[in-house]
Amino acid sequence: MDIAYPYGFDTRGRTASADYPAHVRQMIEQLLLTRPGERVNRPDFGAGLERHVFGPSSPEVAAAVELSLQTALARWLGDVIEVRALQVISEDATLLVRIEYLLRALGETRTEDIEVGTP
Repeated sequence: MDIAYPYGFDTRGRTASADYPAHVRQMIEQLLLTRPGERVNRPDFGAGLERHVFGPSSPEVAAAVELSLQTALARWLGDVIEVRALQVISEDATLLVRIEYLLRALGETRTEDIEVGTP
C-alpha cells in the first residue's frame, strides 16, 4: 500500500493509503495539475494543465498541450509508467485528458480520464 494523495486520514485516524494502481493515478493527477514553480524544492516539476483551461482552443494548441504533457509524464513518471496514448479534448471551459499507459511494475495497461475546469 502507498500513501494516498492528497494527503489525508483514514477512518482510523491513520495516514490514508491507496493500492498501487490508484496511487499511480494520483501521481499522474498531481503531476498534471501542479504548476511549474509551485514546488519550492522542485521548481520545474509539474505540467500546469489548468493554465490551458481558458486559453485559446485549436488543433495546434491541443497538439502543443499533448506534447507538454507527454514530456512531463516521461520525465517525472517514466520509470513508473509508459504512456501508450494521450489525447487532450477541449470543450468550453473544460479540458479532458485521456491517457492510456502501461503500469511497468504490474504489466497492466490502464486508461484514465482526468477532467480539469468547470464541468
